[in-house]
Amino acid sequence: MANLTTKTVLAATVLSGLGMGAIAPTPLAAQNVPVPTLVIYGTQKCPTDADGNEIVVCVRRKPGEQFRIPKELRELKVTPENESWASRAAASDRVGASGIGSCSTVGPGGSTGCFAQAGRTYKREKQEAKADQRAIEASLP
Repeated sequence: MANLTTKTVLAATVLSGLGMGAIAPTPLAAQNVPVPTLVIYGTQKCPTDADGNEIVVCVRRKPGEQFRIPKELRELKVTPENESWASRAAASDRVGASGIGSCSTVGPGGSTGCFAQAGRTYKREKQEAKADQRAIEASLP
């Protein structure tokens, strides 16, 4: 990157020394400014000026993604704040359950429900730990 900046400055100096007048504008990459991108959906065209001289970097996404929250902003981890209503309702259905398959001291099969509940909790924790590990590995250079 520094080499590109040096070449750009050198070229601008040479051009101004040859009587070209003004210094040539430096590209965005040399200015350490991120190149803006535009997200387009489906068959939309990437916009440009009337002559077709302007270059615009476009990212095309599926048309079904147009009215959704962008992937970059979606919270993938389920927390109490972003838990769906359906899963909350299903959790409240299990409140006060007794007998076989429930985690209660009442009934002959309460211990089997506790074992199943502990197994689901363990599986969820292991999946979260793997996802966190993958995120850490992906962030490393």
